[in-house]
Amino acid sequence: MSAYNVVSIAGSDPSGGAGIQADLKSFSAHGVFGMSVVTALTAQSTRGVTGVHGVPASFVTHQMDTLFEDATVHAVKVGMLGTAEVTEAVAAAIDRHGLKNVVVDPVMVAKSGDRLLERSAMEALHRELLPRADLLTPNLPEAADLLGEQEATDLVAMRSQAERLLKLGPRRVLLKGGHLAGEESIDLLVDGVSKTVELRAVRVRTHNTHGTGCTLSSAIAALLPQRPDVPTAVADAKTWLTEALRRADEIDAGGGQGPVHHFHRWW
Repeated sequence: MSAYNVVSIAGSDPSGGAGIQADLKSFSAHGVFGMSVVTALTAQSTRGVTGVHGVPASFVTHQMDTLFEDATVHAVKVGMLGTAEVTEAVAAAIDRHGLKNVVVDPVMVAKSGDRLLERSAMEALHRELLPRADLLTPNLPEAADLLGEQEATDLVAMRSQAERLLKLGPRRVLLKGGHLAGEESIDLLVDGVSKTVELRAVRVRTHNTHGTGCTLSSAIAALLPQRPDVPTAVADAKTWLTEALRRADEIDAGGGQGPVHHFHRWW
């Protein structure tokens, strides 16, 4: 029996590589029971997003209240929200239900370049959601978007941006450096109190990286209730994702940018 329940509040990816589908796979891979609240439907494949149909904020609230009034929830991963109204609804539910271990992955633009968060929702994200995040997990383009700055191109700029992201309100920030050049993939974990933690892994050369952000953030959410501290949870999640990337070419899910191998430990 799983001792932990973890919820994904995110959009649906019918290709299975990102969104709630990737989150549920990540949850299962880490031994927790996965639940989900759907914020948007997408028409999507490994080649890109061809359509988005948002779920009304009132029904997102209905899903959350129905679920959270029944189940004990040990962690939450927040992904694609789409609109200001849904962002505000999720923030209100975090308060109303006293949700803990809230990991916010600020899904704004798909790897294909398709925008997944309306620009009008940025203010709501800053004002309502980021101050309620226990951990914010942007990649470099997302960090630049959140800060209204140019994308960091080296580790010094990454450190500076990570510190400024903390000032937006989250308790901790994991700034992911996968977009930097180099033989290593370096992420920075900052909390404004402890020393910055560098998490390094050998860069995996694969075209199949669809859903890596969703997959990492949901793995962290699954591990937070199971590990003694946040750095350990993040490090273990990164180690697992690195192997999922190494094994990604074993999955044939389409002709574009394929998914990582969530179940590499078993298949």
